[in-house]
Amino acid sequence: MTAEPKPLRSMTGFARLRVALEDGDLTVSVKSLNHRALDIHFHIPAEFDPFENAMRAAVKKWAIRGHIEVRISYHRTRAAGALTWNRPLADAWMTGFRQAAAIYGLRQAPDLNAAFQTPGMFVEEPARDLDPGLEPVLAAAVEDAMDALTQFREREGAELARLMRERCQAVATAAERMERLREKALPAFQARLNERLGELLKGVAVEPQRLAQEAAILADRSDIGEEIARLKIHARQLDELLAAGGEVGKKLDFLLQEMNRETNTILSKTNGAGERGLAITELALGVKSDVEKIREQALNVE
Repeated sequence: MTAEPKPLRSMTGFARLRVALEDGDLTVSVKSLNHRALDIHFHIPAEFDPFENAMRAAVKKWAIRGHIEVRISYHRTRAAGALTWNRPLADAWMTGFRQAAAIYGLRQAPDLNAAFQTPGMFVEEPARDLDPGLEPVLAAAVEDAMDALTQFREREGAELARLMRERCQAVATAAERMERLREKALPAFQARLNERLGELLKGVAVEPQRLAQEAAILADRSDIGEEIARLKIHARQLDELLAAGGEVGKKLDFLLQEMNRETNTILSKTNGAGERGLAITELALGVKSDVEKIREQALNVE
């Protein structure tokens, strides 16, 4: 039974949502960037610190790689602590006013408005500790934001997969063309092999068995058949990975390294192999460019 393809997710995205609470409004925003591991950072009011572990667990349900930033702001629609007047300071103000009035023979009544403008005359009563029941509310809000972020990342991932599969198809096509050119270029490869053997063995008597060994070694070092075959296999595997979807970022990275290695070997072996060798070189350079472009996109895949 063929497994259902899974969504491919980009590691970059953004989402924001608002949640109405009894005494205020929460705004939760999440942003993700590419990263080799899961790296979570919270920017939250200090009063939410006791709930960070629950919110961190909520993030981990939705992401396995990437740099995730979670920002939460809390706008209260009513004061957490009521304002009250500073009675001891007010008493001291009134006492001082009466003493000064007696000393200077003033008959003015105390001005309460002036008294209340004294710094420190009004103080905020200590806020109550946050209700522990807020923890699941915060965790649920973070999960909802991560859900929205994931939908964004899946849309981006689908576009990345399309672009990478197009490049992968170009690599596979180029490998097919290189294979056909190699078959036609075999005489040129053989001529170069004979030339190198002649240079190596000029004026030297060599046993037939040793000569055959040297010829086999040089032939292996000159032929690109195995490299083209492996390049085609890797291109097919890469296309299958992208079609299957899911968490494929690390696997893509490995395959692309292998494809780049095979391409570099082809380039080193086709140097000086005549007109068809030059055509293979041009194709291999195109493959190298396509592999690099796929790699740039793959760096952003979970």
